[in-house]
Amino acid sequence: MKLKNLIGFGAVSIAVIACATNPVTGRKSLQLASDAEISTMAATEYQKTLSSAKVVSGTAQAKSVTNVGNRIKNAAYNYYKSLGRESDLANYNWEFKLIEDKQLNAWCMPGGKVAVYTGILPVTKDEAGLAVVMGHEVSHALAGHGNERISQAMVAQLGGAVIGSSMSNSQWASVFEQVYPVGAQVGLLAYGRKQELEADQMGLYLMGMAGYDPRQAIPFWQRMEAASSGSQRPPEFLSTHPGPDNRIGQLNAHMDKALAYYRAAGGK
Repeated sequence: MKLKNLIGFGAVSIAVIACATNPVTGRKSLQLASDAEISTMAATEYQKTLSSAKVVSGTAQAKSVTNVGNRIKNAAYNYYKSLGRESDLANYNWEFKLIEDKQLNAWCMPGGKVAVYTGILPVTKDEAGLAVVMGHEVSHALAGHGNERISQAMVAQLGGAVIGSSMSNSQWASVFEQVYPVGAQVGLLAYGRKQELEADQMGLYLMGMAGYDPRQAIPFWQRMEAASSGSQRPPEFLSTHPGPDNRIGQLNAHMDKALAYYRAAGGK
Protein backbone atom coordinates (compact mmCIF):
# COMPACT_ATOMS: atom_id res chain seq x y z
CA MET A 1 0.00 0.00 0.00
CA LYS A 2 1.32 3.44 -0.88
CA LEU A 3 2.35 5.81 1.91
CA LYS A 4 -0.39 8.33 1.13
CA ASN A 5 -2.95 5.52 1.33
CA LEU A 6 -1.55 4.42 4.68
CA ILE A 7 -1.79 7.96 6.00
CA GLY A 8 -5.31 8.24 4.69
CA PHE A 9 -6.28 4.94 6.32
CA GLY A 10 -4.71 6.08 9.59
CA ALA A 11 -6.60 9.34 9.47
CA VAL A 12 -9.87 7.50 8.94
CA SER A 13 -9.09 5.16 11.84
CA ILE A 14 -8.29 8.07 14.11
CA ALA A 15 -11.47 9.85 13.05
CA VAL A 16 -13.50 6.80 14.05
CA ILE A 17 -11.99 6.53 17.54
CA ALA A 18 -11.83 10.27 18.23
CA CYS A 19 -15.09 11.58 16.84
CA ALA A 20 -16.91 13.72 19.41
CA THR A 21 -20.60 14.59 19.23
CA ASN A 22 -21.87 17.88 20.60
CA PRO A 23 -24.83 16.98 22.85
CA VAL A 24 -26.50 20.36 22.22
CA THR A 25 -26.24 20.65 18.42
CA GLY A 26 -25.49 17.07 17.34
CA ARG A 27 -22.47 18.17 15.28
CA LYS A 28 -19.61 15.66 15.09
CA SER A 29 -15.96 16.72 15.11
CA LEU A 30 -12.49 15.21 15.27
CA GLN A 31 -10.97 15.70 18.74
CA LEU A 32 -7.70 13.82 19.23
CA ALA A 33 -6.14 15.76 22.08
CA SER A 34 -6.49 15.27 25.82
CA ASP A 35 -9.06 17.64 27.29
CA ALA A 36 -7.29 17.46 30.64
CA GLU A 37 -3.97 18.57 29.11
CA ILE A 38 -5.61 21.33 27.10
CA SER A 39 -7.42 22.64 30.19
CA THR A 40 -4.20 22.63 32.22
CA MET A 41 -2.28 24.60 29.61
CA ALA A 42 -5.22 26.97 29.12
CA ALA A 43 -5.38 27.66 32.86
CA THR A 44 -1.68 28.53 32.87
CA GLU A 45 -2.05 30.95 29.96
CA TYR A 46 -5.17 32.45 31.50
CA GLN A 47 -3.32 33.26 34.71
CA LYS A 48 -0.48 34.81 32.72
CA THR A 49 -2.99 37.02 30.95
CA LEU A 50 -4.67 38.09 34.19
CA SER A 51 -1.32 38.88 35.81
CA SER A 52 -0.51 41.41 33.10
CA ALA A 53 -4.02 42.83 32.72
CA LYS A 54 -6.12 45.21 34.77
CA VAL A 55 -8.79 42.94 36.22
CA VAL A 56 -11.91 44.76 37.37
CA SER A 57 -13.56 43.47 40.54
CA GLY A 58 -16.24 44.60 42.95
CA THR A 59 -18.08 46.83 40.47
CA ALA A 60 -21.62 46.33 39.19
CA GLN A 61 -20.22 45.42 35.77
CA ALA A 62 -17.85 42.82 37.21
CA LYS A 63 -20.69 41.32 39.24
CA SER A 64 -22.82 41.13 36.09
CA VAL A 65 -20.08 39.19 34.30
CA THR A 66 -19.91 36.73 37.19
CA ASN A 67 -23.68 36.45 37.47
CA VAL A 68 -24.26 35.83 33.78
CA GLY A 69 -21.35 33.40 33.61
CA ASN A 70 -22.63 31.37 36.55
CA ARG A 71 -26.16 31.21 35.15
CA ILE A 72 -24.89 29.95 31.79
CA LYS A 73 -22.52 27.51 33.47
CA ASN A 74 -25.30 26.11 35.65
CA ALA A 75 -27.68 25.84 32.70
CA ALA A 76 -25.06 23.90 30.74
CA TYR A 77 -24.37 21.57 33.67
CA ASN A 78 -28.06 20.85 34.19
CA TYR A 79 -28.52 20.10 30.50
CA TYR A 80 -25.50 17.80 30.33
CA LYS A 81 -26.63 16.09 33.54
CA SER A 82 -30.08 15.49 32.05
CA LEU A 83 -28.33 13.51 29.30
CA GLY A 84 -26.07 11.64 31.69
CA ARG A 85 -23.06 13.47 30.26
CA GLU A 86 -22.00 15.62 33.21
CA SER A 87 -18.62 13.82 33.09
CA ASP A 88 -17.93 15.84 29.91
CA LEU A 89 -17.46 18.84 32.21
CA ALA A 90 -15.04 17.15 34.61
CA ASN A 91 -12.07 19.25 33.45
CA TYR A 92 -13.89 22.57 33.85
CA ASN A 93 -12.86 24.97 36.60
CA TRP A 94 -14.85 28.04 35.71
CA GLU A 95 -13.60 31.60 36.10
CA PHE A 96 -15.31 34.77 34.85
CA LYS A 97 -13.19 37.92 34.79
CA LEU A 98 -13.79 41.45 33.55
CA ILE A 99 -10.69 43.09 32.07
CA GLU A 100 -10.22 46.84 31.62
CA ASP A 101 -9.56 47.11 27.90
CA LYS A 102 -11.18 49.19 25.15
CA GLN A 103 -11.33 46.28 22.72
CA LEU A 104 -14.78 44.99 21.74
CA ASN A 105 -13.93 41.49 22.76
CA ALA A 106 -14.55 38.48 24.99
CA TRP A 107 -13.26 34.92 24.96
CA CYS A 108 -13.40 31.58 26.75
CA MET A 109 -10.48 29.20 26.85
CA PRO A 110 -10.85 25.42 27.32
CA GLY A 111 -11.78 24.47 30.85
CA GLY A 112 -14.06 27.49 31.30
CA LYS A 113 -11.57 30.35 31.58
CA VAL A 114 -13.59 33.41 30.52
CA ALA A 115 -12.54 37.01 29.97
CA VAL A 116 -14.82 39.90 29.02
CA TYR A 117 -13.32 43.25 28.03
CA THR A 118 -14.93 46.45 29.26
CA GLY A 119 -14.91 47.78 25.69
CA ILE A 120 -17.73 45.46 24.69
CA LEU A 121 -20.07 46.42 27.54
CA PRO A 122 -21.54 49.52 25.84
CA VAL A 123 -22.62 47.15 23.05
CA THR A 124 -24.04 44.46 25.32
CA LYS A 125 -25.96 47.16 27.28
CA ASP A 126 -27.49 44.75 29.82
CA GLU A 127 -27.21 41.20 31.13
CA ALA A 128 -29.23 39.77 28.24
CA GLY A 129 -26.73 41.25 25.78
CA LEU A 130 -23.89 40.00 27.93
CA ALA A 131 -25.48 36.53 27.88
CA VAL A 132 -25.33 36.56 24.07
CA VAL A 133 -21.59 37.20 24.20
CA MET A 134 -20.76 34.85 27.05
CA GLY A 135 -23.09 32.11 25.80
CA HIS A 136 -21.33 32.23 22.44
CA GLU A 137 -17.83 32.15 23.93
CA VAL A 138 -18.64 29.45 26.51
CA SER A 139 -20.08 27.38 23.66
CA HIS A 140 -16.71 27.38 21.91
CA ALA A 141 -15.23 25.72 24.99
CA LEU A 142 -18.10 23.30 25.62
CA ALA A 143 -18.16 22.20 21.99
CA GLY A 144 -14.45 21.38 22.14
CA HIS A 145 -13.58 23.79 19.35
CA GLY A 146 -10.12 24.27 20.83
CA ASN A 147 -9.55 20.51 20.79
CA GLU A 148 -10.85 20.37 17.24
CA ARG A 149 -8.47 23.09 16.05
CA ILE A 150 -5.57 21.52 17.93
CA SER A 151 -6.43 18.16 16.36
CA GLN A 152 -6.43 19.73 12.91
CA ALA A 153 -3.00 21.20 13.63
CA MET A 154 -1.76 17.82 14.90
CA VAL A 155 -2.88 16.07 11.74
CA ALA A 156 -1.36 18.82 9.57
CA GLN A 157 1.98 18.61 11.38
CA LEU A 158 2.15 14.89 12.09
CA GLY A 159 -0.01 13.28 9.42
CA GLY A 160 -2.36 11.86 12.01
CA ALA A 161 0.33 9.41 13.07
CA VAL A 162 0.60 10.69 16.62
CA ILE A 163 -2.35 10.86 19.01
CA GLY A 164 -2.26 13.41 21.84
CA SER A 165 -0.99 11.19 24.65
CA SER A 166 2.03 9.99 22.63
CA MET A 167 3.20 13.45 21.56
CA SER A 168 6.39 14.78 23.07
CA ASN A 169 6.15 17.78 25.38
CA SER A 170 7.78 20.02 22.79
CA GLN A 171 5.42 18.84 20.03
CA TRP A 172 2.41 19.36 22.28
CA ALA A 173 3.54 22.83 23.35
CA SER A 174 4.19 23.79 19.73
CA VAL A 175 0.71 22.77 18.62
CA PHE A 176 -0.97 24.49 21.58
CA GLU A 177 0.91 27.74 21.01
CA GLN A 178 0.06 27.63 17.31
CA VAL A 179 -3.64 27.45 18.12
CA TYR A 180 -3.63 29.69 21.20
CA PRO A 181 -1.09 32.49 20.65
CA VAL A 182 0.35 33.68 23.95
CA GLY A 183 0.48 37.27 25.12
CA ALA A 184 -2.02 39.95 24.19
CA GLN A 185 -3.85 37.71 21.75
CA VAL A 186 -4.37 34.78 24.13
CA GLY A 187 -7.81 33.27 23.78
CA LEU A 188 -8.35 34.76 20.32
CA LEU A 189 -8.51 31.45 18.53
CA ALA A 190 -9.19 31.68 14.80
CA TYR A 191 -12.22 29.42 14.68
CA GLY A 192 -13.65 28.17 11.43
CA ARG A 193 -16.97 29.33 10.02
CA LYS A 194 -18.76 26.10 11.01
CA GLN A 195 -17.49 26.48 14.56
CA GLU A 196 -18.65 30.09 14.75
CA LEU A 197 -22.13 29.19 13.53
CA GLU A 198 -22.27 26.30 15.97
CA ALA A 199 -21.29 28.62 18.83
CA ASP A 200 -24.07 30.98 17.75
CA GLN A 201 -26.61 28.15 17.81
CA MET A 202 -25.39 26.61 21.06
CA GLY A 203 -25.01 30.00 22.73
CA LEU A 204 -28.58 30.90 21.78
CA TYR A 205 -29.84 27.71 23.42
CA LEU A 206 -27.71 28.18 26.53
CA MET A 207 -28.87 31.74 27.13
CA GLY A 208 -32.46 30.50 26.83
CA MET A 209 -31.77 27.67 29.28
CA ALA A 210 -30.23 30.23 31.65
CA GLY A 211 -33.40 32.35 31.57
CA TYR A 212 -32.25 35.09 29.17
CA ASP A 213 -34.48 36.01 26.25
CA PRO A 214 -32.73 34.63 23.13
CA ARG A 215 -34.53 37.19 20.96
CA GLN A 216 -32.07 39.73 22.36
CA ALA A 217 -29.33 38.09 20.29
CA ILE A 218 -30.57 39.75 17.11
CA PRO A 219 -30.34 43.39 18.30
CA PHE A 220 -27.02 42.64 20.00
CA TRP A 221 -25.40 41.45 16.77
CA GLN A 222 -26.90 44.41 14.95
CA ARG A 223 -25.34 46.76 17.52
CA MET A 224 -22.05 44.90 17.21
CA GLU A 225 -22.04 45.30 13.46
CA ALA A 226 -22.87 49.01 13.79
CA ALA A 227 -20.08 49.48 16.34
CA SER A 228 -17.55 47.98 13.92
CA SER A 229 -18.71 49.82 10.80
CA GLY A 230 -16.42 52.53 9.54
CA SER A 231 -13.30 50.93 10.98
CA GLN A 232 -10.60 49.58 8.65
CA ARG A 233 -10.70 46.18 10.25
CA PRO A 234 -13.37 44.58 12.43
CA PRO A 235 -12.85 43.93 16.14
CA GLU A 236 -11.15 40.63 16.92
CA PHE A 237 -14.51 39.43 18.20
CA LEU A 238 -15.90 39.69 14.65
CA SER A 239 -12.80 39.00 12.55
CA THR A 240 -13.55 35.36 11.79
CA HIS A 241 -17.32 35.47 12.25
CA PRO A 242 -20.02 34.97 9.62
CA GLY A 243 -21.44 37.97 7.78
CA PRO A 244 -24.25 39.77 9.61
CA ASP A 245 -27.04 38.65 7.26
CA ASN A 246 -25.91 35.04 7.39
CA ARG A 247 -25.58 35.16 11.16
CA ILE A 248 -29.03 36.65 11.76
CA GLY A 249 -30.60 34.21 9.32
CA GLN A 250 -29.06 31.30 11.20
CA LEU A 251 -30.11 32.70 14.57
CA ASN A 252 -33.69 33.08 13.39
CA ALA A 253 -33.61 29.49 12.13
CA HIS A 254 -32.81 28.29 15.67
CA MET A 255 -34.98 30.79 17.52
CA ASP A 256 -38.06 28.61 18.09
CA LYS A 257 -36.03 25.94 19.86
CA ALA A 258 -34.16 28.56 21.88
CA LEU A 259 -37.46 30.11 22.94
CA ALA A 260 -38.71 26.70 24.04
CA TYR A 261 -35.70 26.43 26.36
CA TYR A 262 -36.32 29.99 27.55
CA ARG A 263 -39.97 29.30 28.37
CA ALA A 264 -39.05 26.05 30.12
CA ALA A 265 -36.75 28.19 32.30
CA GLY A 266 -39.67 30.48 33.19
CA GLY A 267 -39.40 33.08 30.44
CA LYS A 268 -42.29 34.46 28.42
